[in-house]
Amino acid sequence: MYNNPNFSVGNPPTLQPLSEASLSNIRLIATDMDGTLTQRGKFSATVLQALEDLAAGGIKVLIVTGRSAGWISGLSQLMPVVGAIAENGGLFYPSGYDQPVTLTPIPDLEAHRQSLGVAFAELKTKFPQIQESADNRFRVTDWTFDVAALTLSELQILSNLCQEMGWGFTYSNVQCHIKPQGQDKAVGLLQVLREYLPEFSSEQVLTVGDSPNDESLFDQQHFSVSVGVANVLKYANQLEHQPTYMTKAAEGEGFCELCSYILPRGEI
Repeated sequence: MYNNPNFSVGNPPTLQPLSEASLSNIRLIATDMDGTLTQRGKFSATVLQALEDLAAGGIKVLIVTGRSAGWISGLSQLMPVVGAIAENGGLFYPSGYDQPVTLTPIPDLEAHRQSLGVAFAELKTKFPQIQESADNRFRVTDWTFDVAALTLSELQILSNLCQEMGWGFTYSNVQCHIKPQGQDKAVGLLQVLREYLPEFSSEQVLTVGDSPNDESLFDQQHFSVSVGVANVLKYANQLEHQPTYMTKAAEGEGFCELCSYILPRGEI
């Protein structure tokens, strides 16, 4: 699956420009949040307007993020989206519903959190500099610590250690995640599409991301059209699965660029 990030180092691959994409059939955008919708860590007025324009144009948006349940329970209700998947495929928050849908079954939540805490403590014995993320107290399925100044080789070691303890591991431009094996964005998204959004065919879904925890969204076996905003190049040579296309602009500006190709002129 996608629990092992590919840490190979080499020349970044050449990704197709977005101008070569045929996007007329797209009806649902499943997008990462941090570094994809945000610009320097914030939602810009331009991105929020783009989300409104997509909704007005009949294009649905589903957020697929590594952020915590606590963060996403509010955002899913406040933003013009059909819902949000939190914790890299752990939970789904449908817009308009108070309670999340658990995508990763956890029979005993207290024992699960304790086991995650033990795993983090073990990692900390070997990497004493790692610090628990501020939002970890609001999480359900995974455990996070700040990616900070960890090197590529250190991330590889952390991944191996998690595997040895029976956990999965991934990271983004914000955090490292200790998570259940088999839990990732693609698995969660496919379940949500199958059980809650069956009206969308695979050809109508476009996935967007920018970092290693988005890698499964770039797997063409499941998602034929995927887009990386330009900052994905920072990680491109570490990814086994590459996005089909890439925007010229980075972060939220890249998402807005994508919107300009999807929405008819006059709607943006």
